[in-house]
Amino acid sequence: MIATQERAKVALVLGATGGIGSAVARGLDKRGWQVRALNRNAKKAARAEPAFCWRQGDAMSPQDVRAAAEGVDLIVHAVNPPGYRNWGTLVLPMLDSTIAAARATGARILLPGTIYNFGRDAFPILTEDAPQNPETDKGTIRKEMERRLKDASEAGVGVIIVRAGDFFGPGAANNWFSQGLVKPGKPLTAISYPGREGTSHQWAYLPDVAETMIRLVERAEKLPRFAVYHMRGFLDRNGTEMVTAIRRAVGKPELPVRAFPWWLIGLASPFVPLFRELRKMRYVWREPLKMPNDRLLAVLGEEPHTPIDEAVATTLRGLGCLPAEVAARTSAGDRVRA
Repeated sequence: MIATQERAKVALVLGATGGIGSAVARGLDKRGWQVRALNRNAKKAARAEPAFCWRQGDAMSPQDVRAAAEGVDLIVHAVNPPGYRNWGTLVLPMLDSTIAAARATGARILLPGTIYNFGRDAFPILTEDAPQNPETDKGTIRKEMERRLKDASEAGVGVIIVRAGDFFGPGAANNWFSQGLVKPGKPLTAISYPGREGTSHQWAYLPDVAETMIRLVERAEKLPRFAVYHMRGFLDRNGTEMVTAIRRAVGKPELPVRAFPWWLIGLASPFVPLFRELRKMRYVWREPLKMPNDRLLAVLGEEPHTPIDEAVATTLRGLGCLPAEVAARTSAGDRVRA
């Protein structure tokens, strides 16, 4: 009797050109998955990442998502509106497209979660089941996203949500690290820090988040129908450890640290919706936060963790923030460790 070869699993990634979406897609590809990706300009996306099977379409269109999801085992919902414009009106319809496709095909949904659906009443020890009382419009939408996914799970759709702290990493552009702490594209002359000394803060290195998600997907059949996990990531215990890691990476122990210009955000917030949201999110920098990962450890046994110096150096190199000689030296060091 001739043994039949097991079918390769197929994943549809929405948001495969973004930071977390591309990291998960590349990780799945290395694991032998067939990676299908939906994009409004599939030809352009395919030139940048030819390893994936690109489909032309829009995540706002239920028909496009449903067609792209035919025969898939997993839908990675890592999509955001282009340039984060009209976030409040587009995010939920996009998720509805994913849920409808998962219901029709039997696929599981994987969502990168955030802490913004929690208010300060859930701090300082943030567990998976803490009450969600968001303090921002974005947080309210995030809460609704999870509610809709919970409803979908009760109707038979498998869901995995991984919540983590603020992202940083190569290719992660829209985050506090690359838009608040440093200025991409040139060597650092100073660090801007939104928090205050003595207040802990949670960070999550993008490749570690992607690896954690993939390991959970590999164990999906043993997980609850609605499975939610927190990552510990890198816990800056006193609001100075990330700054110190950046200084080590650039080789400048005396690199100046400046206060983030919250005053400017306040002045501009009546005119710029994004700034209004940023101002409301200030509490995540002023309140101490720790995310226990006991539930995750019970499933995986360990949490993927890149040493902070390596993670920060790789991030800064990817953002073009390291001097040429430092970038060359840290890149060589990464190859030796690999």
